[in-house]
Amino acid sequence: MSKRRVKAGIIGFGLAGRVFHAPFISAVPELELAAIVQRSGEAAAMAYPDVTVYRSVEDLLASDVELIVVGTPNATHFPFAKQALQAGKHVVVDKPFAPSSSEAKELESIAVEGGLVLAPFHNRRWDGDFLTLKEIIADGNVGRVSTLESHFDRFRPLPRVGTWKEAEGSENGMLMDLGPHLVDQALVLFGRPESITASVRSDRDSSGIEDAFDITLRFTHQGNPLLVHARATMLAAEPAPRFRVHGTLGSFVKWGLDPQEPTIAGGAKVPSLSDTAAIWLAEPESAWGTLTTAPDPAKPETLERRKVPTARGDYRGYYRNIASAILGEGELAVTARDGFRAIRLLELARESSKAGCTLQVNDGDW
Repeated sequence: MSKRRVKAGIIGFGLAGRVFHAPFISAVPELELAAIVQRSGEAAAMAYPDVTVYRSVEDLLASDVELIVVGTPNATHFPFAKQALQAGKHVVVDKPFAPSSSEAKELESIAVEGGLVLAPFHNRRWDGDFLTLKEIIADGNVGRVSTLESHFDRFRPLPRVGTWKEAEGSENGMLMDLGPHLVDQALVLFGRPESITASVRSDRDSSGIEDAFDITLRFTHQGNPLLVHARATMLAAEPAPRFRVHGTLGSFVKWGLDPQEPTIAGGAKVPSLSDTAAIWLAEPESAWGTLTTAPDPAKPETLERRKVPTARGDYRGYYRNIASAILGEGELAVTARDGFRAIRLLELARESSKAGCTLQVNDGDW
């Protein structure tokens, strides 16, 4: 990698800026966390005393920062990203990439015209559980995949008061909060789906947002149908497995969520990638998934089970790739087109749910 460091600035220091962006930017040697926009309060200055804290987006955009990270409430993602791109800055946008696919396409056009890097923050491609699942499928351990269930369950039966995340608006709610990750992971594994069938709804007694969804994506995989069921709810006191995949040779089941978010939220420091001796977050054996296979498919009653070590999840990889793309030393892993595709599929999920039907994924959706 180049010795030049890319100066980065974060807009917002809530959960996104504090947990998902600042610690991982700071741990990438090719990046320099140079600025944070926090309109009020001193949390950013206390956490990063050597970083310039601005009170306005305009002041940040007028600085020499090259990379802008938008980590603000969902409704502001599009205007802040557009403003940053028009100022000639490279941009990372937290999910959702934009409130609509038309706005996502507009951001992509501005970035292409300006020769700028623009990426949605689909960081969960770097979750340890997903990396493990991806390897199991690629290695053929479960044979040809027929179905994949991907859950992200929570238990919050009463809406939280005083948070924008519970505010009415098409850009808020579980579909736009977790949907981009679950859909993006399915696309990484299997490419373009043929159709989508969805239920997008509010399950709680009182809710101003979409607090649950079930999305089924149909693919053709190795010449056969393959279904991905992406599901999330706020009424799961007993969560489902994070992943359950079935194939012609067996199944893999993984419980629990990637530990990076709670570890950082708990105050742990992310080691720099330059410190090769530092180990970042190996998942304990108790959290490993189980691979169940039939060595002889003609004897399906004879099964073998083994624990599969979880790959090390590492969001530093996302930001190292961003730096590489800006420096012209590598291809961007998560593109603006990936952001558009995820948002477009979520729009189709809403349309499918409202109409109660299956919708085809057409060329314009891709």
